[in-house]
Amino acid sequence: MEEEVRASTGSAQTGRGPSAPDISLTGPEPTSHRGLIYPRGHQAPELGELIEIAPGIGWARLPVPGSLKHINVWALDDGDPGSESGAGGVALVDTGLNIPVAREAWEALFTGPLAERTVTRIICTHFHPDHIGLAGWLCERFGVRLWMTRGEWLFARMLTLDVREVPPPEAAAYQRAAGWTEERIAAEAAKGWGRFASAVSAVPVSIIRMQDGDVIPIGNRKWRIVTGNGHSPEHACLVDGEGGVMIAGDQVLPRITSNVSLSLSEPESDPLGDWLASIDKLKALDPGLLVLPAHGEPFTGLHARLDVLAKGHHGRLDALVKRLAEPKRAVDCFPILFGRAIDDSVYGLATGEALAHLRHLEVTGRAVREVRDGVFWYSAA
Repeated sequence: MEEEVRASTGSAQTGRGPSAPDISLTGPEPTSHRGLIYPRGHQAPELGELIEIAPGIGWARLPVPGSLKHINVWALDDGDPGSESGAGGVALVDTGLNIPVAREAWEALFTGPLAERTVTRIICTHFHPDHIGLAGWLCERFGVRLWMTRGEWLFARMLTLDVREVPPPEAAAYQRAAGWTEERIAAEAAKGWGRFASAVSAVPVSIIRMQDGDVIPIGNRKWRIVTGNGHSPEHACLVDGEGGVMIAGDQVLPRITSNVSLSLSEPESDPLGDWLASIDKLKALDPGLLVLPAHGEPFTGLHARLDVLAKGHHGRLDALVKRLAEPKRAVDCFPILFGRAIDDSVYGLATGEALAHLRHLEVTGRAVREVRDGVFWYSAA
């Protein structure tokens, strides 16, 4: 699951004083781990700091509650000599949650390294709250447009508008099918419905649409949009092949795996099949790209990481099939799929991911589903 952070990150000293090293001369020490190379080692931006990770690309971090701890956001030089912004224009990629500490982090950037810059556009890779949470706030503040894929924007609009005191009956049916107890279903229902809306500012009513294959000039770079799905419906990666850089969002993360869940919105879909197909699609990209992920540190070794992600899911599918000699519900599969105890904080995510794996086995003919009193029981085919 995406929230299972297995590595902590530090930050290299960047202060300039009598005893402080000059980072511009010494540079951070690259590190390697499991076939990936981290060119900046454990260096990461502090609150209000912007690190130039590649020419014309600034790297900042915003705080996120829980085990994720942070989201990386990117400031892209967006100068146009024919515009008022000139060389001082900057496009912002991803925005953080709509929470006070994330707004404060942006304020530190706007009064610090971005103080003399003109924000030209807001780009969001996908609809999840840590990515789109402050998009509306930023668009309104700077009078600029939001750039997204249509699928991600529509999903965000739908979720922010679907706020009600009582969950729809389909939610309880979904939870019951996965094997939740009636007590757990009731406790979840008591939390209300529409918590997504509380984590995001008002999503703009219009966008500049990004589509797979589009090439978008931003400053001196040309970014090709490469979409993937499984983690979200139409996730946009930005790839500058000539410059050797990829803004990956959550589609490729270096140390954790993105959550792939069977959603209530499409209960008969195959999100894990979509995710594995997206991995194959991304394997067509240059393996030497510098990958800028939403969580963790920038790295090279794209193909190695994609291979590990695919192998991990296929391994869990194989392990699951072996244990389906006796029928099992999604909740019975947690010990097989996850290397950690599943507590209340991740129970919903674990449920969605277990259902996604079981559904993929069903779609591929390796398992069959039987419904008993509204509960899904899966057996090896």
